[in-house]
Amino acid sequence: MRAIVIGATSGIGRAVAGLMADEGWTVGIAGRRREMLESFEAEHPGADIRISDFDVTAEDSPSRLMELIGRTGGADLIFIVSGVGKQNRELDPDIELNTVKVNCLGYVRMADAAFRYFRERSESEPGFRGHLAIVSSVAGTKGMGTGPAYSSTKRFQSTYLDSLAQLSRMNGFHLDVTDIRPGFVRTDILSRDKNYPMLMAVQYASELIFKALKRRRRRAYIDWRFALLAFLWSIVPQCLWERMTGFKS
Repeated sequence: MRAIVIGATSGIGRAVAGLMADEGWTVGIAGRRREMLESFEAEHPGADIRISDFDVTAEDSPSRLMELIGRTGGADLIFIVSGVGKQNRELDPDIELNTVKVNCLGYVRMADAAFRYFRERSESEPGFRGHLAIVSSVAGTKGMGTGPAYSSTKRFQSTYLDSLAQLSRMNGFHLDVTDIRPGFVRTDILSRDKNYPMLMAVQYASELIFKALKRRRRRAYIDWRFALLAFLWSIVPQCLWERMTGFKS
């Protein structure tokens, strides 16, 4: 199995890539910090790993992704984990705009490049079925005043993936898609000075994510508690939702 993990320098991306490497997969890992990618290689001696340091928002990121896929020997799975997010009650425009830049612009660059790769490979290899997976968030279920850009961009990511799944059928080729929707995971995205309900360790969440990827699940909430929470949020009338105080600091 050959996989590309985009956003593997830390957190969920790094942990899932580690599980893949430990299971004998050939893994291409990408991220902005080369030293973190090199340290990943050192942590998995003997594993079949390729690395590439690039920024998903850069204009050349699609070509850099294709170059990494080539050095990896191809890709059966492309997993997009890269993303940013902060609570922004003061609505700092720099935070909001950077979140949109990474989670929308960078995401579209990577998702579109992956889609084109799988379409071309399907045309040249009849019967091949590619797999495109992303990490969105339960935060995309409803608009959240604590992080307007974060919750909105995560909703965008899920909807865009839905559209690509439909587009693959319109283009006449098979593409499996997986939308991973984690709850609160102890990563750098979360503020260290705040308390979060049902907070999960990175390793625990990553093991559940890896299982969902291997099963090619269409959608996977991490974990079942957040699946229930997201369902409850989805049925709350909008007028009531807008009056809710959300999670207190």
